[in-house]
Amino acid sequence: MIKLFVMDVDGTLTDGSIYIGANGEIMKSFNVKDGYGIAQILPKVGIIPVIITGRESEIVKRRACELGITNFYQGVSDKLGLLKEIVFEKNISPEEIAYIGDDLNDLECIEFCGATACPADAVADVMREVDYICASNGGKGAVREFIEHLLECC
Repeated sequence: MIKLFVMDVDGTLTDGSIYIGANGEIMKSFNVKDGYGIAQILPKVGIIPVIITGRESEIVKRRACELGITNFYQGVSDKLGLLKEIVFEKNISPEEIAYIGDDLNDLECIEFCGATACPADAVADVMREVDYICASNGGKGAVREFIEHLLECC
């Protein structure tokens, strides 16, 4: 049974684009269907959402707060190391973790976790390793699609 739903951000919760304005302001785009799945569906089935991302961003922090994600980690260079710490702290097994990511820095976590997915536009190396390739691209509903897939199959 899945207890944690772990997500990458750039390329997974977003389309990977980073918009930088003339005054240095940064913008990212998030999908409301993903947000609904995270904030409304996961809690109803007792699955804890977790964000682990390599970048640091106030925008992502704000979005995580909007969605009620309290397990939120930014600026993480060793995602697997952190994930192993979470496994220990929460006393769960890797098989109880669902992970969705899109790029090479997600591969170790994908190999570690029990249920894995990637957006349709993930890099080829990730696509070869996951259990489920979403029909949706990153930032375009892939996270929601994986949530629904987990609920149907697991």
